[in-house]
Amino acid sequence: MHKSTAWPLAALYAALVVYASLFPFWEWRDQGVATWEYLLAPSPRYWTGFDVAINVIGYVPLGLLVGLGALRSGWRRPSAWWGPVGVMLLSLLMEGLQSYLPSRVPSREDFLLNALGGWSGAALAFVLERAGAIDQWNALRSRWFVPHSRGGIVLLCTWPVGLLFPSAVPLGQGQVVERLQGLLTVVLEDSRFEAWLPQRATGPLPLAPGTEMLCVVLGLLIPCLLGFCVVRAAWRRAVLVGVALAFAVLVSGLSAALSWGPVHAWAWMDGPAQAGLWVGTLLALLLVVAPWRANAALALLALGVYLSLLNQAPEGPYFAQTLQLWEQGRFIRFNGLAQWVGWLWPYAALVYLLGYIGRPPLKT
Repeated sequence: MHKSTAWPLAALYAALVVYASLFPFWEWRDQGVATWEYLLAPSPRYWTGFDVAINVIGYVPLGLLVGLGALRSGWRRPSAWWGPVGVMLLSLLMEGLQSYLPSRVPSREDFLLNALGGWSGAALAFVLERAGAIDQWNALRSRWFVPHSRGGIVLLCTWPVGLLFPSAVPLGQGQVVERLQGLLTVVLEDSRFEAWLPQRATGPLPLAPGTEMLCVVLGLLIPCLLGFCVVRAAWRRAVLVGVALAFAVLVSGLSAALSWGPVHAWAWMDGPAQAGLWVGTLLALLLVVAPWRANAALALLALGVYLSLLNQAPEGPYFAQTLQLWEQGRFIRFNGLAQWVGWLWPYAALVYLLGYIGRPPLKT
């Protein structure tokens, strides 16, 4: 059975669906309403075009990824239709669980529109398969990537998603230490373990411009080094560097525009950020000819330095206000995925590279 990249991407998207459907995850209680009662309830009085569009479009990518995964894994076409059935059952489960959340309202119409989106995505997968797009992707993947590169491809595809979530430092992902410490403080309050937590007389100091520049350098260099482990030829690696730079700039600009308004889309592009992008690009181009194992080792070293520096960066007042807007639901339709990818991507890359570097030599 072929290991398709579509399956882990579908799992990530399904996690986003669960997050968006069950947010904010608290105040669970039995409201005296049967889980399936929404299926027989009257139609909602207030209904907008946005509600219709978001419920359909939100499930199209999941149906598409599940359909592609089924087809690329060698399932026969009749069997592959079980994939979108699973997507429909996921929507049915999410709407049913919303019956236990006072802040959410389950809806038969939401379920039907979700199911329509899932089946539309699956139908699109079949159309692409009939048009030969899957065979073309297989040929392209074999030319560009080494065998057993599925994990690396998934990480490369999800890296720009994490950049959507606002960060205290440009291209910063994995800044979780301060939040984890705050969570532990709440959990261990008034317990005998509270004294075990590290105490700070003052908050973290602002990063020096040189340190900020180094974070930007590593933030761009790490995905490039990861890509060099799975991309074959040096010239293709150089193309990857250009693509990574373009995504870094454009997605960071989009994040700033969503957070502070289009006028401030490039406010993050200060002196240290510009210098970091130039230096990171130059270093990546110099390493396109290095062996994949050397690039994997350098990526591990870069991740260690990057996470150490980034988790010392403070959250400024404007940054904290931006996080509050995101986390209170202003961008609830996609902030869950961006937030969790932004937190966890470097650690997932660390685990992947630790396992990858121990493999036998690969043909590149």
